[in-house]
Amino acid sequence: MLQEEIIVEEKSVGQRLDKFLNERYSDFTRSFIQKAIKNGDISVNMKEPKSNYKVRLNDSIIVNIPDPVELEIEPEDIPLDILYEDEDVLIVNKPKQMVVHPSAGHQSHTLVNAIMYHCKDSLSGINGVIRPGIVHRIDMDTTGSLIICKNDKSHVDIASQIKEHSANRVYVGIVYGNLKDDEGTIEGAIGRHPVDRKKMAINEKNGKPAVTHYKVIERFGNYTYVKFKLETGRTHQIRVHMASIGHPLLGDELYSNNKKSKFKHLQGQCLHAQIIGFIHPTSKKYVEFSAPLPDYFENLLQVLRNQNK
Repeated sequence: MLQEEIIVEEKSVGQRLDKFLNERYSDFTRSFIQKAIKNGDISVNMKEPKSNYKVRLNDSIIVNIPDPVELEIEPEDIPLDILYEDEDVLIVNKPKQMVVHPSAGHQSHTLVNAIMYHCKDSLSGINGVIRPGIVHRIDMDTTGSLIICKNDKSHVDIASQIKEHSANRVYVGIVYGNLKDDEGTIEGAIGRHPVDRKKMAINEKNGKPAVTHYKVIERFGNYTYVKFKLETGRTHQIRVHMASIGHPLLGDELYSNNKKSKFKHLQGQCLHAQIIGFIHPTSKKYVEFSAPLPDYFENLLQVLRNQNK
């Protein structure tokens, strides 16, 4: 357990509490510290601080962060499509219909169950018992490349790159309609939908900034094959942004009003995380990995090409 009292000095006055602690504890991500503040593991002058609290001179900050709880999630011998692996990271190609980490409705058969079996004790513990090694995630019905961190050092390093938008993340997808422009950028803050709590939405008041760049790869009349480059990584970002301009992803039942689609077999949005690139935490060199398109995606492209002849 980490237990410490910190007295704020003049040089740090005015800093946000989470940033101040993140600079002091480099082994913890800022999101981890924010969660610790929310959980009451950190107090200021014997009181629970607000999330945006800025430290003052001679503040007494008490840190009581418990040791990571031993995992109760069962490892499962589920085959993994491994794109790359070394002592720091594991890059996997996640299949459709696989949840990344356990939740109320998915206690087993998740990617976490699979990587716990594969990696044994070699996983970062920063994100706690439910998400060991998980530094970012993709939706259940989105396929493609995902980084798993095998130690805390690599987790902090790669999480920082993702937060600073320096990691290279490229997706491909098929959307409804014929996009007017060959390429463009969509900007719109994304937050929780005000009515439907399962959905995200463009929310300039309460959302977080989100930027998606897109470029047309191929046109099929009423459908368009598109490449997306993420500048930010908000929940459902591509799905929300494309729906906001009237071109939701094919198969996306949550964000599409198209009830007459001929492709009812897709089991969710036609979206694939194709490329992930980042500075390797040990070699400090840029590395990039590409996940091949899943069979359903390749077959769908062939059907659309044949129809478009």
